[in-house]
Amino acid sequence: MGLIRSLLIYWRPGRQKGLREFYAPLLSPGDLVFDVGSHLGDRSLAFASLGAEVISMEPQPLINLWLRKLVGSHPKILIRQEAVGGSSGTNELSISHWTPTVSTISGPWKDRIVDVNPTFSKVRWDRRVEVDVVSLDDLIGLYGIPAYCKIDTEGSEIEVLRGLSHGIGLISFEFIYGNLEATISCIELLEELDDYEFNMVIGENRQFVFHAWIDKNVLIDHLSIDKSSSGDLYARLV
Repeated sequence: MGLIRSLLIYWRPGRQKGLREFYAPLLSPGDLVFDVGSHLGDRSLAFASLGAEVISMEPQPLINLWLRKLVGSHPKILIRQEAVGGSSGTNELSISHWTPTVSTISGPWKDRIVDVNPTFSKVRWDRRVEVDVVSLDDLIGLYGIPAYCKIDTEGSEIEVLRGLSHGIGLISFEFIYGNLEATISCIELLEELDDYEFNMVIGENRQFVFHAWIDKNVLIDHLSIDKSSSGDLYARLV
């Protein structure tokens, strides 16, 4: 049922067109893109359809199988079945069968988010599997520095960024209400790498909140009062 739910959400009619329209101004043909936490590959396909070369990372065994069925034949998409973290090795992945989009390798986040964010109050993680882990630096060593890296890893975004020692032209990562401290830590980690400006998208919308890119202090002030359940923060090299 969780898989069917994800298919209905991420492969509904019209979604691909909307994704392509949103990302077209941000990507150029031939760009390298890392899709970290690609789930069922809707964004991987949108990136590839715009001419990007996509490294699609999804650690969940069943979801990875369907990811390969859905987009694995695309010549511009390379699928890997690994989580991304601070260093290479292995880790425990907690899987929610009913809501596989929130499967995570972050135990502390999983234990906390059900108390601080009402939308997670009924989520249950009912299976654990050991998965391989690579770092962004590992991937850069293999494929080069991407033009864009999308990170959606349900609470382990900070660990993903700790495995990065290179500035990347465009990075996005998920924020979730009730997890502001970790979000600020991600922003500060990026600022240590290079000089970034920021924007944000609420939920599954496909438009930026701010008409102009903003600095980190304005963003943090906004996040401190914003009550949106979740969304994506975008960081662009100045």
